[in-house]
Amino acid sequence: MGYVLFPRVVQPPHISDYAIHGFDVSHHQGDIAWRKIDQKHYAFVFIKATEGGDYQDPKFQMNWLNAREVGLKVGAYHFFRNCKTGAEQAENYIRTVPKKHDSLPPVMDLEFQWTCPEVTAEQLQQEITIMAQRLEQHYERKPIFYTTPKYYQAYIQAKLGHYPLWIQDTKKMPVRWDKRPWLFWQYSHTGKMAGVATVVDLNVFRGSRQQFMDFSMPKY
Repeated sequence: MGYVLFPRVVQPPHISDYAIHGFDVSHHQGDIAWRKIDQKHYAFVFIKATEGGDYQDPKFQMNWLNAREVGLKVGAYHFFRNCKTGAEQAENYIRTVPKKHDSLPPVMDLEFQWTCPEVTAEQLQQEITIMAQRLEQHYERKPIFYTTPKYYQAYIQAKLGHYPLWIQDTKKMPVRWDKRPWLFWQYSHTGKMAGVATVVDLNVFRGSRQQFMDFSMPKY
C-alpha cells in the first residue's frame, strides 16, 4: 500500500539541515501567489480540504490545483471532529479530495477538543480507526496522523494501527515514544515566505531526498 518508514535516519542538528522542507495552508492564508513559492527550498504542501462531516475549505480546490500546477508535492488534510462518525468524515474527505497517484497520502488532523464530552476514549479511537481504514481503502495509501505529543500519548500510542506520524511541536524536535518514528514535523506556526501574505506553518520531512521521492511516489 505504499507505506514506508525510515527509522535509521540520523536527525540533523538544525532545521536548515533537513533535506526536505514544506508548509501547510488553509483558507486562513487567503489568496496564495503560488508561482512566488521558492521551490528550491519548499518541496511539499499540505492543504486543508475538509472538517467534520460536511465542511469543505473554500480555498481547497483552487489551492490544490495551483500547487500541483507549479510542481509541488501536494497532500490534503482533514480536521477530525469528535462529534461526527468516522464514516461520515471519510466520505466528506473522499467527495472533496481527488485520488491522484502522485499526491501525498491523506492526513487526519487529530487534536484535543472540548466538545462531545459523552464520547469516550474507546469510542473516539474506534471512529478514528474507521475513518483511517476507509481512507486507506479508497486512496490505497495509509493516512498520516497529524497530532501533538500529548494527544499521541493519550489516544494513539499502542492503541491505534501503525500509521505514519506528523508531529506538531514548536518547542523541540519530537522524540520517539515507541518504535513508531515520525515522518513529518511541524516546527513553526509563524513562518514567513514569499507568495503568502500571512504567517504560515512550516514543516520538515524525516528522511533524504530519495526517501521523500519513494514516499511520495510509491510503487504498487
